[in-house]
Order: sequence, then structure tokens, then C-alpha cells
Amino acid sequence: MWEQIEAFLTYLTTEKDCSENTTSAYRNDLTQFMDTISDQVTSWQEIDHAALTDYVSHLQDKKYASSTIARKVAAVKSFFHYMLDTGRLQDDPTANLDSPRVQKRLPKILSSEEVDRLLNKPVQMTDPKALRDKAFLELLYATGMRVSELVALDVDDVQLEKRQVHCVSRADRHRTLPLSDRAIHAIRLYLERGRPNLIRDEQESALFVNHRGKRLTRQGLWLIIKGHVQEAGLDPDVTPHTLRHSF
Repeated sequence: MWEQIEAFLTYLTTEKDCSENTTSAYRNDLTQFMDTISDQVTSWQEIDHAALTDYVSHLQDKKYASSTIARKVAAVKSFFHYMLDTGRLQDDPTANLDSPRVQKRLPKILSSEEVDRLLNKPVQMTDPKALRDKAFLELLYATGMRVSELVALDVDDVQLEKRQVHCVSRADRHRTLPLSDRAIHAIRLYLERGRPNLIRDEQESALFVNHRGKRLTRQGLWLIIKGHVQEAGLDPDVTPHTLRHSF
């Protein structure tokens, strides 16, 4: 049974061009599903609507949020749709499987005053890392780009003279976004005084680098922003995506 899950995950990567994070989420959800039902069935053909309903009840008993249960159910449905489409199953047991109703909430945003407090926090320092942090915070807020797009930026993607930045979004979609005066100023200072003191390899193409001179990761950027959020006295639940919503 694991072989079919691995084949599905490979299909997501090679055929559907899903990101590593998306594929990882599917893997986690399907692994949990498999662990839950493995002592009841020995093949996918044995799984029926009753078994799936029991699985949803199991998730509810575990006190998962309705949004989490809905995501896990969606992963299972996608898997069985794949099994049906590829001829591995003749019937789809998830056809009439209901997902819990998810109440949509308005995204959390920062006020203008809170944004200024966050963006101005790195200004209190003048070291290379502070110049980097100021630059990517201004860039995030000026463009609304995703963190994955920001850390993937190369130096050549930023065109300060044209006041724009080129990024690649999900599904390999290319976008060109305008830059604000504040973002241009912060990026220029970082390129002139910050990045040259952080990189160790002149061939490094990444725009934003860590203390080792390598491309900054999503996790690394999240931790840096979390630190500035704490120092600015903001809600600890503020994330990089909060800046996207605020934009």
C-alpha cells in the first residue's frame, strides 16, 4: 500500500509541479491516514465509505481543528482520485465523503503604526544583518510577495533603476512587481554596505544571504522576523504572511 502513496507523491512533484512544502504536507497527512487504517485493511480495495467516516471521527476525537480535518480529508480524496484515474481502483470510496464545514476568518493584519514599528526595528542597528533585515522587510511589505518568492530572489531579479523586482511564484508563474521608494532605498543600502560583508563566495547569486553567506532559507527568515516582532512588542503570532495580508 505504501508503494501507491509514494507513486502519488511522485505524481504530485513531476506531473502536478507541486512544491516541496505541498508534497510534504500530503505525505504527512497520508502517512497518518495509513497508520490509522493499517490494522483494519490490507489493500486499498478494502477501504469503503464506512472506514473513511470512522477516520474522520477519529480525527474529531483527537480534537483537531475543523480546518485541519478538512485539509487531511482533502489529501485523502486527492489520493483516491489519483487511484481511480490511474486505474488502480474501480470505485472512489471518497465520492460521498463530507468534509467538516470550515468557518473562514479574516486574516490578521498590522496597523500602519505596527508596520512602522516592525520596519523601523532594524534601523536601530547598522550592521550588515540589520541592513539585510530592513531590506527584506521593506520588500515584503512593498510588494506583498510570499516568503518562498523572496528567498528565491537573485541579485539580478532586482532592477532598482526600473523600480521593479522580478519573482517566480507558485506553478512557475513569473511576476514583475513595482518597488516603493522606501524599499528601493533599503535594498540599495543592503547591496552597497550589507551584502558584500555577508557573502563569502563572489559567485553567490542569492539576493538575501545568511551569516554563512548562503541563500537565506524560509525557516531562517521566519526566525529573524520573529525576533524583530518580539523586539517591537508586537503580537507573537505575527508571521511573514501577516505582512502579505497587511500589504
